[in-house]
Amino acid sequence: MAPAEQLKEEHEGISLMLRILEKVCAKMEAKEKVDLGHLERISQFFKIFVDQCHHGKEEDLLFPAIIPMEQKLIGLLLGEHSQGRSYVRAMGQELTRMKKLEGLTWVGYAANAQKYIAIMTQHIQKEDNVLFPMFDRLLGKKKQMELVEGFEDLERKKIGEGIHEEFHKLLDELKEIYLD
Repeated sequence: MAPAEQLKEEHEGISLMLRILEKVCAKMEAKEKVDLGHLERISQFFKIFVDQCHHGKEEDLLFPAIIPMEQKLIGLLLGEHSQGRSYVRAMGQELTRMKKLEGLTWVGYAANAQKYIAIMTQHIQKEDNVLFPMFDRLLGKKKQMELVEGFEDLERKKIGEGIHEEFHKLLDELKEIYLD
């Protein structure tokens, strides 16, 4: 699988989790009970799968491969990664507060979650429709194969064997609960 295809496939999983998070926020706003364990696992998905794995592949391998050609776009995307991280951190802090207050305060979590959903949805569109097609044009097959190998190595080193698959199981589980 080509690097851009692999990253687009990961975007599909991220988009699915963003839709799940949207439903979770809607339940919170309707004052329905939300499982704090689900919120914890969603946070782990964003911290590990999205940030360490997916953004790690982009920041450590993909962006350096094309930065000389597209500095402005890469700078914009890196800024969005940073902004997304701040929302995920804030969601984690709000989750800690919710646990202490037995879920009685959800407003801060939902506000940060909505901001994260918005920025990541736009970010994915930019990468899928602008970055990845450009990347396919700029880099030859040899460099793309090196990136695929680098992606696999990064995944093993940053998140460990089998963790990627565990997050896909989590997506399936939460999809069934919140979207079906």
